[in-house]
Order: sequence, then C-alpha cells, then structure tokens
Amino acid sequence: MRTSITDGVDVRSIARKHLLPHFTRGGVWASDELPVIVSGDGIYVSDDRGNRFMDGVSSLYCVNIGHGRADFAAAAAKQMETLGYWNTWSAVHPTAAEAACLIAGLAPGDLETVFFVNSGSEANESAVKLARQYHISQGQPQRTKILARDMAYHGTTLGALAITGISKYQAPFTPMLMPGVHRFPNTLGETVPAGGAAADLPSIKALNDVIEREGGDTFAALFAEPVQNSRGALVPPEGYWAELRAICDRHGILLVADEVITGFGRTGGWFGTQRYGVVPDLLTFAKGVTSGYAPLGGVVIREHIAHSIMESPLTGQFLHGATWGGHPVSCAVAVANISAMRDEGVVTNVVDNEDFLRAALEDLVTSHSSVLEVRGAGYFYTFEIVGDRATGRSLTDAQSIDLLREVMPKTALSVGLLTRVDDRGATMLQLAPPLIADRAQLDEYVRRLDQVLSAVDEYLHA
Repeated sequence: MRTSITDGVDVRSIARKHLLPHFTRGGVWASDELPVIVSGDGIYVSDDRGNRFMDGVSSLYCVNIGHGRADFAAAAAKQMETLGYWNTWSAVHPTAAEAACLIAGLAPGDLETVFFVNSGSEANESAVKLARQYHISQGQPQRTKILARDMAYHGTTLGALAITGISKYQAPFTPMLMPGVHRFPNTLGETVPAGGAAADLPSIKALNDVIEREGGDTFAALFAEPVQNSRGALVPPEGYWAELRAICDRHGILLVADEVITGFGRTGGWFGTQRYGVVPDLLTFAKGVTSGYAPLGGVVIREHIAHSIMESPLTGQFLHGATWGGHPVSCAVAVANISAMRDEGVVTNVVDNEDFLRAALEDLVTSHSSVLEVRGAGYFYTFEIVGDRATGRSLTDAQSIDLLREVMPKTALSVGLLTRVDDRGATMLQLAPPLIADRAQLDEYVRRLDQVLSAVDEYLHA
C-alpha cells in the first residue's frame, strides 16, 4: 500500500503551505483549530483528533444521502476498471447515457435532454450559452440580456458571477463581467396581499417594470432558485413561480431554475420547481446529483430547445463543452446515488419529516430572543439573527462579526456540530441536514442548534 505524504505529518501545516482554500479567511486558515475531516458515516463526520461531528449542512448542501457509502465506492471502482475516461465529444459512453436518462426521468414536464458539466457554476454558465444560442436559432439574436434577483448566488465563474447578485463577490472582477444583467427584488418579507395575487407582489411589479423599460424582446433568460439560498432560504409566496412562468411566456424569455441546491430531494421533491407546479425551460443541477461523492453538474433542457440548437442551420451544434463533462466515473456515481435515493425512499423521508423539523425549529425561535425567524422548506432552513426580536433591536456591526467569526462557529464545534454561518445580507445560521436524517437524529440536531443559539443569547445579553 502506498504511504501517504500526510502520514505522521501535520495536515494543517501542509495545507497552509501548499493549498489555497475556497472562501476562507486567512485567520481561519491559520488557526490550530482548523478542522481536518478524515472520515464520514451517515450524518456524521470525524476529524483527525478523534472528534465526531453531526454534519449540519450536508457538507455544503451536497451529501444528501449521507457519508460512507461503500456501494458508491464500488460503483466508481467498477467503472474505472471498465472505462476510466471517455468524453462526449462526437461519441458517447453507456454511463453518461444512463445517468442522463435517469435525471430526465425525474425532471418535470418535457425536460428531456441533459448537458453534463462539473459544477453548479459551470451549469449556470452553460445555461446562459444555451439560452443565447437557442434565441439565435430562432432568428432573435438581439436577445442578449439576463434577469436575476437581488442577492441571488448562481456561481463564481465569470459568466455565472455576472448573474450572481452579491456585490462583494463581484467587486474585484466587475470590469471583466458580461454586461446586460438586470436585477429585480427577491421575495424577502413578501406575501400576497389579501384578495390579491402573485402579480401584485412588489418584486413581480418591479420585474415587469424592468422588462417594460428594456424591452421584453431583448432578454434571453430569467434565472431564479426555487428557494433562494443567499439572504436566507427564501420560500416564494403562493403563485410566485406560476407568475414567473407566465411573464417569461408572455415575452419569449427562457425561465431557468437554478436547482444546484434544491435539486435531488432538498426541498421535498426530486426538484424544487415540482413543489411549485412549474416546468422551467432549463434546469441547472449539481451537488446532490452524486451526493457529493464525485463532481458532476449539468443542465436539463426542454426537448424543443435542445432540438432547435442541434438542428439550427447556423451551427448544427451547441458551441460549448468541457473535457470532464459526463465523466464516466462521476456518471456511475450519479447512477448509484439516484438509484439508492429512489430505492431507499430518501425523498419520502424528507416529506415525512418536514413538518416535524419545521415545528422543532419554530420552537427554537420562540425560545431564543436573538432569532428573528426561521425560513425554508424540506431539509433546507435559515435562522436570521438579530439583537433582540421583541424590541426590534438590530445587531451592531461588531456584534455581527463576533457572532459570525467566534461565537457561532466555535460553539457549534464545541457541541459536535458542523454548520454554516452566513453574512450575505444579514447575520444567519444555515441549516441543511443530510436527507437521510430520521426523527431521532433530527431531535439531536435541534438540541445542538439550541446550544448554539443559547450561546448567541448569552453573548448578546452580556
């Protein structure tokens, strides 16, 4: 057996010297308390010091089916032994075809064709290109603009970053981003007025204003997550998605559902748009398609859109590709994951326990004056933290920093919980347990969250 370079050596030291982290502050990277996760089992992971943690955010919304699946490792190994790599450029291999067929079979409506890439950012970037090339095939090359919501996160590659509505992520790269992205408000705090409809929502009115100002025939696509992650698990008001669908149909704009997080069971259906009864034109996915066991993402495309692109006399092909798109090993893991989720009733588990989890989280809101509210659906929620809910007191900037950098993450570690704090628009604690968590495990999850929130209350009262 090969000896690892990390055997008997401090992994933290090697990482600091040779590994550039993603979205990690320098102080965290330099800390002796930097977690080094070495193994996982079900909804738990363990570090190099023998500590066991509950995975409270599914390892960044990925590990839906839980850790330690030996059957997935076997599926990957078998594929490597048979065909370790081939591409989907002017050829195909059986595993990509099987994975595409499974995904298309789960997607709503006539979303029948899958274009594989490696990540959510690449999926959304590909959706931009698909929308653009489709409109060219329809003789409408003037459709170059994109609609996206405030505070929405759609990725960090330059095309996806242009759609992302978070200014601090864009700031260093603004001169390099594609033009023509127009924003409209998200649904934070919105409800359909009494006697009204989704068309009366302020965000929808603002969207219509943008389209009227710019001209509906200049827009290629509208991007939205079924439940918006950034700004805290924003569940749409009743009829919202149907109204987006109607607006896009009225103006010939493609509706793109970003399901990188909400796909594969997170909100209680195979895809989040199914919860709201709408078929988008393009649906992007990643994360849960393999439960994080291998990198894979993609776009599911309505049949007529895919045919229009491939049959266009202008190109006769989609002018985009990636070396690893539809990689045989990743596709084999996707097939194993989707099959296991189906056979083991993982999505049904979310449906059965959603109300139980929601009620327990609502009880925590009642018990802790520092929590403004909990938002979300399925196994996907956010606590928004304030100075005092009863008095309406906000957090100071210093309090927010302390809570985000010290109080919440350190308390979570101390009680055996790995979760995610969030500062995108407010001070928040994000919640996304693996979808296999049963009621006993959810109870334990809530108890650990209770201890984190108690530490927040204690800090603020002091």
